[in-house]
Amino acid sequence: MNDYRHIADRLADDITSGRLKPGQRLPLQRLFARRHRIAGSTAERVYGELVRRGLVVGEVGRGTFVRAAPAGPTGRALTEAATPAPVNLELNYPSAPGQAEILAPTLAPLLRPDVLTEALRPAAATGTPEAREAAAALLAGPAWRPAPDRFLFAGNARQAIAAALASLVRPGGRVGVEALTYPVVKEVAERLGIRLVPLVSDDEGPRPDSVAAAHRTAPLSALYLQPTLHNPTSLTMSEERKRQLAVVVTGLDIPVVEDRIWSFLADPDPVTPLAVHAPGLTHVVDGLSKRVAPGLTVGFLVVPPHRVAAVAAAVRSGGWSAGRFALEAAVRWAGDGTVARLVAAKRADAARRQRILAAELHGFRVRSDPRAYYAWWELPALWRADTFTAAAAAHGIAVTPGPDFVVDRSRTPDAVRLGLASVAEPDLRRALRTLADVARGGRDGR
Repeated sequence: MNDYRHIADRLADDITSGRLKPGQRLPLQRLFARRHRIAGSTAERVYGELVRRGLVVGEVGRGTFVRAAPAGPTGRALTEAATPAPVNLELNYPSAPGQAEILAPTLAPLLRPDVLTEALRPAAATGTPEAREAAAALLAGPAWRPAPDRFLFAGNARQAIAAALASLVRPGGRVGVEALTYPVVKEVAERLGIRLVPLVSDDEGPRPDSVAAAHRTAPLSALYLQPTLHNPTSLTMSEERKRQLAVVVTGLDIPVVEDRIWSFLADPDPVTPLAVHAPGLTHVVDGLSKRVAPGLTVGFLVVPPHRVAAVAAAVRSGGWSAGRFALEAAVRWAGDGTVARLVAAKRADAARRQRILAAELHGFRVRSDPRAYYAWWELPALWRADTFTAAAAAHGIAVTPGPDFVVDRSRTPDAVRLGLASVAEPDLRRALRTLADVARGGRDGR
């Protein structure tokens, strides 16, 4: 078998010689492996080596694209230090200034041997009484105060979504979703054997009549919705639309999984969850990865009282329980005001980044909310999502192509999502300025 580095060298030669052009998409790893008669793991290492050398950017399964080749005869000796760092606007994990310093004091007591011994024990899906009380207080707002005994915990919000859907929908079942939905939900649905059904939406969100029509075609087992700061469009449903949807789902007895992971940014007035209007059917998902930090996460599930046992069983069977250490840390961070301080800092940070976005992409069709950490850019007429993504990659900038969010593959928008949270502000400004120049003057690849 060829050593993966030899194969990477050959591709590097193709890139530096110009046989592979900047912006050109490489085959998906599985296709590359098949063509070269190598193992999938070897193909993964080849692509990883090219990323390390700074010759390609992107994500496997979504697209790996050739970058403009740095100087050098073969590209074999390139290192990360020799090429500019890529700017990744696909990742979207907010980090407040001084975040580590804010978090560290609370963790210190957990490292005492007597406390650590207890914190390293397995945690049940129901967590601990202290965790339930802390989570209930954290999510409470003027119109919604969830009872602590309705809380369950997963390792992160993605796992919480998977557990909710697994408990509600059998393989082959149908779940109504926004026409643009969270890509992870598409992956979860595929693993669980669930069919996603796109709902017709307007400027208020999914239309109630679309829910009823989809249910008439074949019964829906559940809905998955993001009513607050929808990812990727940043849309927030009006209270009237939520009431209308609640009437429909109640009349048809359709459970709802309400994803509120970004709702903490909805300042100054917390947005009322859909759960207020349909409390007996709505399963609320939230968590700490965006509020606090992605590396030590906890996912929250607030479920109707009669659903606690079933969803807890799904958490256990999926191996999705939260770690006890993370639960203990979450209790302390919520109780001593750490979470509140981080939320305030991230709201201010998101607002600053939205101002940068507005300045650099002025004149383009960009849908966003001044409070959000992301934006939906409807590209100029000459651009397709795939060709623009490739052109961005050629400049060392990764963006998420719009089709990644689409449920109905026959309707692929010429748009990209921009994640604003994970790069330094100067890099964000520079990247957006570059993307604006590309959009104005680039070719479309049609």
